[in-house]
Amino acid sequence: MIPAAFALTGATQQGHDVAQVPVGVTLLFTALLMAMILCLALEEKLHAKKSVIVGLFAVVTLLLGAAFDLLPFGSVLVGGHEIDLPVYVPAIDWNVIAIILGSSLFVDVTSRSGLFTWIAITLTKTSAGDPLKLLVYYGVMTVVFSAVLNNVTAMIIVGSLTGVSLNRLARSNLLLGFLIIEGLLTNVGGLLTLISSVPNIIVGTAAGISFIRFFVVAGPFVLVATLVTLWLGARVFNVRRLVTPEEREQAARLVAGFDERDGIESQAFFWFGTAMLIAFIAVIATTSVLPLIQDLGMGYVAITFGVIMLLRFKAIADKFYQAIDWDLLGFFAALFVVINVMEHALVLELIGKGLAHVIGLGDTLGAGLIVVLGATVSSVTDNIPLAAMLAKILSAHPVIGSDPDSPFWWAVVFGANLGGNLTPIGSASTLVAVTIIHKYELTLSFAGFVKRALPFAAVQILLAVAYIVLFV
Repeated sequence: MIPAAFALTGATQQGHDVAQVPVGVTLLFTALLMAMILCLALEEKLHAKKSVIVGLFAVVTLLLGAAFDLLPFGSVLVGGHEIDLPVYVPAIDWNVIAIILGSSLFVDVTSRSGLFTWIAITLTKTSAGDPLKLLVYYGVMTVVFSAVLNNVTAMIIVGSLTGVSLNRLARSNLLLGFLIIEGLLTNVGGLLTLISSVPNIIVGTAAGISFIRFFVVAGPFVLVATLVTLWLGARVFNVRRLVTPEEREQAARLVAGFDERDGIESQAFFWFGTAMLIAFIAVIATTSVLPLIQDLGMGYVAITFGVIMLLRFKAIADKFYQAIDWDLLGFFAALFVVINVMEHALVLELIGKGLAHVIGLGDTLGAGLIVVLGATVSSVTDNIPLAAMLAKILSAHPVIGSDPDSPFWWAVVFGANLGGNLTPIGSASTLVAVTIIHKYELTLSFAGFVKRALPFAAVQILLAVAYIVLFV
């Protein structure tokens, strides 16, 4: 996924003929890719960060790529001028990096306004302490937060407030069910917009899907999947409405103790944060049609809004820099390098040949199968390498690559996101949900999570297959 501003011009001058890559070399790099995915799946057992794991593989693949004369060392076209840059610089999709960095800064600073806490407490008071209403409100809030923030941030905010709410309402027996449902809904909400999750950003950028188009296509599925998940969750975890007047009166009395102004340090900053959040979403949504901005891209928009919010706390800006997930950014940068080397080693071409058989099954069976396969793989390892690899392969397809409306793009997006609901290691947000569950001293093993989550994930994946086959 080389940015449009960069173009390799030295590949034919000093590089290699890709047709001459030996099969053994391709298989070697295929083994390295599989080893990297396995290491990511065993991240906790290895006690190593994602950036370290993928960074190590990036170093190894670059060295081997140079040793086997696979890499196109030569001039790089930047803004119409040829300059010499290390091969790994243009290999990184800097637009994706900018979106993640800018959005993270913006969300971190905006959260200081107390806006997100205000929304959560307001919804809790609106429910009047009714468990079923509270489940619906928190579920919808989880989806919305996951759509406009990121899944991990959404889970942290909603999960923390859920614990406080249920404890105050003397409903701690429902906490396990609430947190599991919210964890599952983060990945559903992560499908709603182009910036809701990293796989969305990667696939949407590769396919050329606009923000509005992404929302229009994904929105109906997210609505249905959310309603089905909440309905099933209420039945599985026995979340019911308050029946007797005594129950309703007691709950209303407890809810009255909530103060939505908690966390609001400054009314001025609260309203400023509210206005900026609305503006951020509006500009991101219309980036593809705005003069000048459309050429600069969403990365520019995210960085700009992040800088604007930082100006509010410029005296303590270093605290927000420290809060940035540099591990995540390093992980992405290294991942793009690995994927780029794999492309030159013809690993993607090899996978693409296998994928071609699936694509050859047609838009119906082929796309449906990719959803299932993508979800299965994403359940045991990070969905980002999967999305990056499949996006690269589909981009090279003579038909799909030029068709942003192809169901295969959406199959990758749905599979990569929903697969995180099958296991607690399938996504960062479900892992956060389990962490919060353990924080409240509730028992939930790996197998226990799978047992409880599997019915939800299976229904969501089947709905995704049906939706793509029938409506996309």
